[in-house]
Amino acid sequence: MGKVMLEVNELTTKYITRFREDVYAVDHVSLKVEEGKSLGIAGESGCGKSTLALSLMGYYFPPLHYTSGEIIIDGRNISGMNPDDVRKSILGREIAYIPQAAMNALNPTQRIIHFIEDVIQAHDATVSKTEIHQMATQLFEALGLPAEVLQKYPVELSGGMKQRTVIAISVILSPQVLIADEPSSALDVTSQKMVIKMLRNLMDNGYIKSMIFITHELPLLYNVTDDIVVMYAGQIVEKGSAHEMVFDPLHPYSKGLMGSIIVPEEGLRDVKLTAIPGVPPNLKNPPAGCRFAERCKFAKAECRATSIELRELENGRTYRCIYSEEELRAAYAREAK
Repeated sequence: MGKVMLEVNELTTKYITRFREDVYAVDHVSLKVEEGKSLGIAGESGCGKSTLALSLMGYYFPPLHYTSGEIIIDGRNISGMNPDDVRKSILGREIAYIPQAAMNALNPTQRIIHFIEDVIQAHDATVSKTEIHQMATQLFEALGLPAEVLQKYPVELSGGMKQRTVIAISVILSPQVLIADEPSSALDVTSQKMVIKMLRNLMDNGYIKSMIFITHELPLLYNVTDDIVVMYAGQIVEKGSAHEMVFDPLHPYSKGLMGSIIVPEEGLRDVKLTAIPGVPPNLKNPPAGCRFAERCKFAKAECRATSIELRELENGRTYRCIYSEEELRAAYAREAK
Protein backbone atom coordinates (compact mmCIF):
# COMPACT_ATOMS: atom_id res chain seq x y z
CA MET A 1 0.00 0.00 0.00
CA GLY A 2 1.34 3.43 -0.98
CA LYS A 3 1.33 6.62 1.04
CA VAL A 4 -2.22 7.80 1.76
CA MET A 5 -2.67 11.35 0.46
CA LEU A 6 -6.34 11.69 1.38
CA GLU A 7 -8.24 9.75 4.03
CA VAL A 8 -11.90 10.36 4.79
CA ASN A 9 -13.51 8.73 7.82
CA GLU A 10 -17.28 8.72 8.35
CA LEU A 11 -17.71 12.17 6.81
CA THR A 12 -21.22 13.58 7.11
CA THR A 13 -22.25 16.97 5.75
CA LYS A 14 -25.66 18.51 5.26
CA TYR A 15 -27.56 21.35 3.67
CA ILE A 16 -29.87 23.41 5.85
CA THR A 17 -32.83 24.72 3.89
CA ARG A 18 -34.50 28.09 4.49
CA PHE A 19 -37.17 26.14 6.37
CA ARG A 20 -34.43 24.79 8.71
CA GLU A 21 -34.69 21.29 7.27
CA ASP A 22 -31.58 19.10 7.24
CA VAL A 23 -30.62 17.43 3.95
CA TYR A 24 -27.79 14.92 4.49
CA ALA A 25 -26.22 14.88 1.04
CA VAL A 26 -23.06 13.13 2.30
CA ASP A 27 -23.83 10.45 4.87
CA HIS A 28 -20.98 8.64 6.71
CA VAL A 29 -18.67 8.42 3.70
CA SER A 30 -15.22 6.84 4.09
CA LEU A 31 -12.54 6.51 1.42
CA LYS A 32 -8.80 6.68 0.77
CA VAL A 33 -6.66 7.91 -2.10
CA GLU A 34 -3.02 6.82 -2.29
CA GLU A 35 -0.08 8.70 -3.80
CA GLY A 36 0.11 8.19 -7.55
CA LYS A 37 -3.45 6.85 -7.69
CA SER A 38 -6.71 8.23 -9.02
CA LEU A 39 -10.17 7.51 -7.63
CA GLY A 40 -13.36 7.83 -9.62
CA ILE A 41 -16.71 8.77 -8.09
CA ALA A 42 -19.80 7.96 -10.13
CA GLY A 43 -23.54 8.25 -9.72
CA GLU A 44 -26.56 9.96 -11.21
CA SER A 45 -27.38 13.62 -10.62
CA GLY A 46 -28.31 14.37 -7.03
CA CYS A 47 -26.47 11.41 -5.49
CA GLY A 48 -24.04 13.63 -3.56
CA LYS A 49 -20.92 13.56 -5.78
CA SER A 50 -20.38 17.32 -6.05
CA THR A 51 -21.35 17.90 -2.41
CA LEU A 52 -18.72 15.33 -1.42
CA ALA A 53 -16.16 17.18 -3.57
CA LEU A 54 -16.94 20.49 -1.85
CA SER A 55 -16.94 18.83 1.56
CA LEU A 56 -13.51 17.25 1.06
CA MET A 57 -11.91 20.70 0.86
CA GLY A 58 -13.06 21.53 4.39
CA TYR A 59 -14.27 24.94 3.28
CA TYR A 60 -18.00 25.33 3.87
CA PHE A 61 -20.39 27.98 2.66
CA PRO A 62 -24.04 28.01 3.83
CA PRO A 63 -26.31 26.26 3.16
CA LEU A 64 -23.63 23.48 3.26
CA HIS A 65 -22.47 22.60 6.79
CA TYR A 66 -19.97 20.16 8.28
CA THR A 67 -21.57 17.68 10.68
CA SER A 68 -19.03 15.00 11.64
CA GLY A 69 -16.14 12.85 10.47
CA GLU A 70 -12.50 13.34 9.51
CA ILE A 71 -10.76 14.69 6.40
CA ILE A 72 -7.03 13.94 6.56
CA ILE A 73 -4.80 15.33 3.80
CA ASP A 74 -1.21 14.08 3.75
CA GLY A 75 -1.49 13.26 7.45
CA ARG A 76 -3.11 16.57 8.47
CA ASN A 77 -6.67 16.61 9.78
CA ILE A 78 -8.48 19.64 8.32
CA SER A 79 -11.89 18.85 9.81
CA GLY A 80 -13.25 21.85 11.66
CA MET A 81 -10.32 24.12 10.80
CA ASN A 82 -10.80 27.88 10.72
CA PRO A 83 -12.09 28.80 7.23
CA ASP A 84 -9.43 31.48 6.77
CA ASP A 85 -6.67 28.98 7.61
CA VAL A 86 -8.18 26.48 5.18
CA ARG A 87 -8.29 29.07 2.40
CA LYS A 88 -4.70 30.23 2.93
CA SER A 89 -2.88 27.00 3.71
CA ILE A 90 -5.02 24.15 2.36
CA LEU A 91 -6.92 25.20 -0.76
CA GLY A 92 -4.71 25.21 -3.82
CA ARG A 93 -1.68 23.93 -1.92
CA GLU A 94 -2.91 20.69 -0.36
CA ILE A 95 -6.14 20.15 -2.27
CA ALA A 96 -7.40 21.81 -5.45
CA TYR A 97 -10.80 21.75 -7.10
CA ILE A 98 -11.90 21.95 -10.72
CA PRO A 99 -15.60 22.88 -10.54
CA GLN A 100 -18.40 21.86 -12.85
CA ALA A 101 -18.68 24.25 -15.81
CA ALA A 102 -15.04 25.17 -15.16
CA MET A 103 -14.87 27.01 -18.47
CA ASN A 104 -17.09 29.68 -16.88
CA ALA A 105 -14.89 30.06 -13.80
CA LEU A 106 -12.53 32.63 -15.34
CA ASN A 107 -13.05 36.36 -14.87
CA PRO A 108 -14.10 37.64 -18.32
CA THR A 109 -12.54 41.07 -17.66
CA GLN A 110 -9.06 39.77 -16.80
CA ARG A 111 -6.27 38.37 -18.92
CA ILE A 112 -5.37 34.82 -17.88
CA ILE A 113 -2.00 35.87 -16.44
CA HIS A 114 -3.64 38.49 -14.21
CA PHE A 115 -6.08 35.88 -12.93
CA ILE A 116 -3.10 33.62 -12.10
CA GLU A 117 -1.34 36.48 -10.33
CA ASP A 118 -4.38 36.98 -8.08
CA VAL A 119 -4.54 33.24 -7.29
CA ILE A 120 -0.88 32.88 -6.34
CA GLN A 121 -0.54 36.16 -4.44
CA ALA A 122 -3.64 35.31 -2.38
CA HIS A 123 -1.56 32.43 -0.97
CA ASP A 124 1.86 34.11 -0.97
CA ALA A 125 2.07 37.89 -1.40
CA THR A 126 5.88 37.76 -1.56
CA VAL A 127 5.96 36.09 -5.00
CA SER A 128 6.78 38.66 -7.69
CA LYS A 129 4.86 39.00 -10.94
CA THR A 130 8.01 38.06 -12.85
CA GLU A 131 8.27 34.80 -10.91
CA ILE A 132 4.59 34.13 -11.46
CA HIS A 133 4.94 34.70 -15.20
CA GLN A 134 7.88 32.30 -15.38
CA MET A 135 6.03 29.69 -13.32
CA ALA A 136 2.87 29.97 -15.43
CA THR A 137 4.75 29.86 -18.76
CA GLN A 138 6.65 26.74 -17.71
CA LEU A 139 3.49 24.97 -16.55
CA PHE A 140 1.41 25.87 -19.59
CA GLU A 141 4.10 24.75 -22.02
CA ALA A 142 4.64 21.50 -20.09
CA LEU A 143 0.92 20.75 -20.39
CA GLY A 144 0.77 21.52 -24.10
CA LEU A 145 -0.87 24.94 -23.77
CA PRO A 146 0.65 27.79 -25.82
CA ALA A 147 2.31 30.44 -23.64
CA GLU A 148 0.44 33.17 -25.54
CA VAL A 149 -2.77 31.96 -23.86
CA LEU A 150 -1.57 33.77 -20.73
CA GLN A 151 -2.06 37.16 -22.42
CA LYS A 152 -5.56 36.39 -23.70
CA TYR A 153 -8.99 37.10 -22.26
CA PRO A 154 -11.32 34.11 -21.66
CA VAL A 155 -13.59 35.20 -24.53
CA GLU A 156 -10.69 34.64 -26.94
CA LEU A 157 -10.43 30.95 -26.02
CA SER A 158 -12.52 27.98 -27.17
CA GLY A 159 -14.47 25.94 -24.63
CA GLY A 160 -11.87 23.17 -24.58
CA MET A 161 -9.01 25.67 -24.25
CA LYS A 162 -10.76 27.42 -21.33
CA GLN A 163 -11.31 24.08 -19.63
CA ARG A 164 -7.63 23.14 -19.94
CA THR A 165 -6.59 26.61 -18.79
CA VAL A 166 -8.66 26.28 -15.61
CA ILE A 167 -7.12 22.87 -14.97
CA ALA A 168 -3.62 24.33 -15.37
CA ILE A 169 -4.43 27.17 -12.96
CA SER A 170 -5.85 24.70 -10.44
CA VAL A 171 -2.54 22.82 -10.18
CA ILE A 172 -0.13 25.75 -10.36
CA LEU A 173 0.64 25.37 -6.63
CA SER A 174 1.24 21.59 -7.01
CA PRO A 175 -1.54 20.30 -4.71
CA GLN A 176 -1.38 16.88 -3.08
CA VAL A 177 -4.92 16.06 -4.23
CA LEU A 178 -6.80 17.33 -7.28
CA ILE A 179 -10.60 17.00 -7.39
CA ALA A 180 -11.97 17.19 -10.92
CA ASP A 181 -15.77 17.55 -10.88
CA GLU A 182 -17.06 16.43 -14.30
CA PRO A 183 -14.20 18.22 -16.12
CA SER A 184 -15.08 16.75 -19.51
CA SER A 185 -18.83 17.48 -19.48
CA ALA A 186 -20.24 19.85 -22.12
CA LEU A 187 -17.19 19.22 -24.34
CA ASP A 188 -16.98 17.53 -27.72
CA VAL A 189 -15.25 14.14 -27.92
CA THR A 190 -11.94 15.60 -29.14
CA SER A 191 -11.81 18.13 -26.30
CA GLN A 192 -12.76 15.42 -23.79
CA LYS A 193 -9.79 13.33 -24.90
CA MET A 194 -7.47 16.32 -24.58
CA VAL A 195 -8.71 17.05 -21.05
CA ILE A 196 -8.27 13.42 -19.98
CA LYS A 197 -4.79 13.30 -21.52
CA MET A 198 -3.91 16.51 -19.68
CA LEU A 199 -5.05 15.07 -16.34
CA ARG A 200 -2.93 11.98 -16.92
CA ASN A 201 0.08 14.16 -17.72
CA LEU A 202 -0.41 16.04 -14.45
CA MET A 203 -0.04 12.77 -12.56
CA ASP A 204 2.83 11.46 -14.68
CA ASN A 205 4.83 14.69 -14.41
CA GLY A 206 4.33 15.11 -10.66
CA TYR A 207 2.25 18.31 -10.71
CA ILE A 208 -0.28 16.49 -8.51
CA LYS A 209 0.19 13.49 -6.23
CA SER A 210 -3.31 12.00 -6.48
CA MET A 211 -6.66 12.70 -8.10
CA ILE A 212 -10.40 12.29 -7.62
CA PHE A 213 -12.39 12.30 -10.86
CA ILE A 214 -16.17 12.79 -10.58
CA THR A 215 -18.65 11.95 -13.31
CA HIS A 216 -22.07 10.43 -13.89
CA GLU A 217 -20.58 8.31 -16.72
CA LEU A 218 -19.23 5.20 -15.02
CA PRO A 219 -17.53 3.79 -18.18
CA LEU A 220 -15.52 7.02 -18.66
CA LEU A 221 -13.69 6.33 -15.40
CA TYR A 222 -12.26 3.09 -16.79
CA ASN A 223 -9.80 5.12 -18.88
CA VAL A 224 -8.94 7.63 -16.15
CA THR A 225 -8.94 6.06 -12.68
CA ASP A 226 -7.52 3.11 -10.76
CA ASP A 227 -10.51 2.56 -8.47
CA ILE A 228 -14.15 3.62 -8.61
CA VAL A 229 -16.67 4.50 -5.91
CA VAL A 230 -20.38 4.53 -6.76
CA MET A 231 -22.59 6.85 -4.70
CA TYR A 232 -26.34 6.76 -4.27
CA ALA A 233 -28.49 9.05 -2.12
CA GLY A 234 -25.50 10.38 -0.18
CA GLN A 235 -23.94 7.00 0.57
CA ILE A 236 -21.26 4.82 -1.00
CA VAL A 237 -22.93 1.69 -2.34
CA GLU A 238 -19.91 0.03 -3.96
CA LYS A 239 -16.16 0.40 -4.36
CA GLY A 240 -13.76 -1.65 -6.45
CA SER A 241 -11.10 -1.49 -9.13
CA ALA A 242 -12.00 0.33 -12.34
CA HIS A 243 -12.03 -2.97 -14.24
CA GLU A 244 -14.32 -4.64 -11.68
CA MET A 245 -16.76 -1.76 -11.57
CA VAL A 246 -17.10 -1.42 -15.34
CA PHE A 247 -17.00 -5.05 -16.44
CA ASP A 248 -18.38 -6.76 -13.34
CA PRO A 249 -20.51 -4.39 -11.20
CA LEU A 250 -21.99 -6.15 -8.20
CA HIS A 251 -24.47 -3.80 -6.51
CA PRO A 252 -27.84 -3.57 -8.33
CA TYR A 253 -27.45 0.22 -8.64
CA SER A 254 -23.94 -0.05 -10.11
CA LYS A 255 -25.21 -2.66 -12.54
CA GLY A 256 -28.10 -0.39 -13.46
CA LEU A 257 -25.74 2.52 -14.13
CA MET A 258 -23.63 0.41 -16.47
CA GLY A 259 -26.71 -0.91 -18.22
CA SER A 260 -28.07 2.57 -18.94
CA ILE A 261 -25.05 3.86 -20.90
CA ILE A 262 -23.71 2.95 -24.34
CA VAL A 263 -20.20 1.57 -23.79
CA PRO A 264 -17.65 1.31 -26.62
CA GLU A 265 -15.35 -1.06 -24.70
CA GLU A 266 -14.98 -4.51 -26.22
CA GLY A 267 -17.16 -7.00 -24.39
CA LEU A 268 -19.81 -4.42 -23.52
CA ARG A 269 -20.79 -3.05 -26.93
CA ASP A 270 -23.67 -5.48 -27.42
CA VAL A 271 -25.15 -5.17 -23.93
CA LYS A 272 -28.81 -4.19 -24.15
CA LEU A 273 -29.59 -0.78 -22.68
CA THR A 274 -31.89 -0.73 -19.66
CA ALA A 275 -33.31 2.07 -17.54
CA ILE A 276 -33.32 2.34 -13.76
CA PRO A 277 -36.98 2.83 -12.77
CA GLY A 278 -38.12 5.50 -10.35
CA VAL A 279 -36.23 8.39 -8.78
CA PRO A 280 -33.79 8.74 -5.85
CA PRO A 281 -35.31 9.24 -2.37
CA ASN A 282 -35.83 12.63 -0.76
CA LEU A 283 -32.83 13.14 1.55
CA LYS A 284 -34.84 15.37 3.87
CA ASN A 285 -36.47 12.14 5.00
CA PRO A 286 -34.40 9.18 3.70
CA PRO A 287 -35.69 5.60 3.98
CA ALA A 288 -34.85 3.65 7.12
CA GLY A 289 -33.52 0.71 5.14
CA CYS A 290 -31.71 0.40 1.83
CA ARG A 291 -32.01 3.71 -0.02
CA PHE A 292 -32.14 1.94 -3.37
CA ALA A 293 -34.84 -0.53 -2.33
CA GLU A 294 -37.77 1.26 -4.01
CA ARG A 295 -35.98 1.07 -7.38
CA CYS A 296 -34.39 -2.37 -6.96
CA LYS A 297 -35.98 -5.36 -8.65
CA PHE A 298 -34.46 -7.71 -6.05
CA ALA A 299 -35.64 -5.84 -2.94
CA LYS A 300 -37.56 -7.64 -0.23
CA ALA A 301 -39.25 -6.48 2.98
CA GLU A 302 -36.05 -6.85 5.02
CA CYS A 303 -34.23 -4.41 2.68
CA ARG A 304 -36.72 -1.66 3.51
CA ALA A 305 -36.73 -2.26 7.24
CA THR A 306 -33.04 -2.53 8.12
CA SER A 307 -30.12 -0.16 7.72
CA ILE A 308 -27.65 -1.83 5.34
CA GLU A 309 -23.92 -1.78 6.13
CA LEU A 310 -21.07 -2.14 3.66
CA ARG A 311 -19.85 -5.69 3.07
CA GLU A 312 -16.14 -6.25 2.37
CA LEU A 313 -14.98 -9.10 0.16
CA GLU A 314 -11.61 -10.84 0.43
CA ASN A 315 -10.11 -8.77 -2.40
CA GLY A 316 -11.01 -5.51 -0.63
CA ARG A 317 -14.04 -4.77 -2.77
CA THR A 318 -17.01 -3.40 -0.80
CA TYR A 319 -20.72 -3.08 -1.50
CA ARG A 320 -23.86 -2.12 0.45
CA CYS A 321 -26.48 -4.83 0.03
CA ILE A 322 -28.33 -7.39 2.11
CA TYR A 323 -27.54 -10.13 -0.41
CA SER A 324 -24.26 -12.05 -0.48
CA GLU A 325 -22.06 -11.96 -3.57
CA GLU A 326 -23.20 -15.47 -4.53
CA GLU A 327 -26.88 -14.55 -4.17
CA LEU A 328 -26.48 -11.45 -6.34
CA ARG A 329 -24.61 -13.31 -9.07
CA ALA A 330 -27.24 -16.04 -9.07
CA ALA A 331 -30.01 -13.43 -9.40
CA TYR A 332 -28.22 -11.77 -12.34
CA ALA A 333 -27.75 -15.17 -14.02
CA ARG A 334 -31.45 -15.97 -13.71
CA GLU A 335 -32.38 -12.59 -15.09
CA ALA A 336 -30.10 -13.03 -18.12
CA LYS A 337 -31.82 -16.25 -19.20
